[in-house]
Amino acid sequence: MKFLRVNDYDMAYIDIGKGQPTVCIHGALNDFRAWSGILSGMSDGRRLITPSLRHYFPERWDGKGGQFNLAQHIDDVIAFIEGLDDRPVDLIGHSRGGLLAFRLALRRPDLLRGLVLAEPAGALDPPLMRSEEVGELPAVRTIVKRAAEKIVAGDVADGLRAFVDGIGGAGAWDKLPAVEQQMREDNAYTLVVQSADPLEPYSKEEAQSLSVKTLFVVGAETRGMLLVISKVLADLVPNAGLAVIPNAGHSMLRQQPKLFCETVLAFLSEL
Repeated sequence: MKFLRVNDYDMAYIDIGKGQPTVCIHGALNDFRAWSGILSGMSDGRRLITPSLRHYFPERWDGKGGQFNLAQHIDDVIAFIEGLDDRPVDLIGHSRGGLLAFRLALRRPDLLRGLVLAEPAGALDPPLMRSEEVGELPAVRTIVKRAAEKIVAGDVADGLRAFVDGIGGAGAWDKLPAVEQQMREDNAYTLVVQSADPLEPYSKEEAQSLSVKTLFVVGAETRGMLLVISKVLADLVPNAGLAVIPNAGHSMLRQQPKLFCETVLAFLSEL
């Protein structure tokens, strides 16, 4: 584990392999350990860099003090990439990390060679919602809020279960290995503060202005808003591709690490 000082914060990260630099940004309740299943597959012939965002493990944070919001995390990752000795980088973001990567690519396309968004979180502008898909899809933000309320009330286990099941479907929490449950427990209070962070929805204009070549990746078993977001944005972003990982849902990094690596590397090899 290494540390890089960015914006008065020591960002922890893993840095392995040699070659084209590839930076991976984790999602909510995760940290650099989220990428453990792809470290071998993605670092063969390239440099893989997996940071933990501000206030995530290895920091032990109780949700009080500090700066925790998407804007700060975007600023931190920009400074982090600028602090590397090798760029432009390929940027991979999963879930909330995908939302972060999307916003970063709009601001600083000069830092990036390619962009991979694995089921980016967030919300769509209402006009972008396809009428046949609106239905009763629960907003990711609603899931986060309900889970955070349980954590604040002192029921961390139920809060984490509510979040993971809300995103991955009923029973998703129980299917997680103990080490993955522990990672989410280590980062539980980041979700509480995240629930109060207002997020701008993806707009048509933003998507159409994204200049970095982009691949959206979804799990074949994913349902709900995360799937809709990726499908809509993939249609709007110029020259974007959409790849589906079979026998996987939102936790594709754990469920199908080899197929994820093969899919992403095939895209990146063509840049």
